[in-house]
Amino acid sequence: MREKNRYFSPILRVQPELENSQYLIERQLKPEAQVGAIAYFKKAGFKPTSMIDISDGLASELIHICKQSGTGAIIEEGKVPIHPDTERTALEFNLDPITCALHGGEDYELLFTINEKDLEKIRFMPDVFIIGDITDESEGITLHTSGGNIHPISAQGWNHFKGKVED
Repeated sequence: MREKNRYFSPILRVQPELENSQYLIERQLKPEAQVGAIAYFKKAGFKPTSMIDISDGLASELIHICKQSGTGAIIEEGKVPIHPDTERTALEFNLDPITCALHGGEDYELLFTINEKDLEKIRFMPDVFIIGDITDESEGITLHTSGGNIHPISAQGWNHFKGKVED
């Protein structure tokens, strides 16, 4: 407990510089549900095969989809969209931006999968990012880094039913 108190002590007077972080503040304090997504998908002529908001973090929700579907997944680090303000702030706090993207949340973006035959329908859609592939369950759920490494993805989000952080 003393170790934790050391980091949260008012004596340290740690005040992050948030003047240029309006985007981050609004995403945390006023998240917006993607209510127009269904109409957007319908207009494009496809239906997701699975979909979930990433309010508990990309990693947690990806694991949820894979467990429910009996699949694995590969996420490509370089394809995960990270807003420049998020990247800058993460680096200011000596955090890895991809770690923040995988385990952050509260922004209600959508993670969805599609049938491979619909890939061309979404390939160039604005605000849609193809970040990886669904694989066989035996391949696990992994992150392929820009440096060529492969790491298993684990969840570190909040479990609303157990009242604790999952890992």
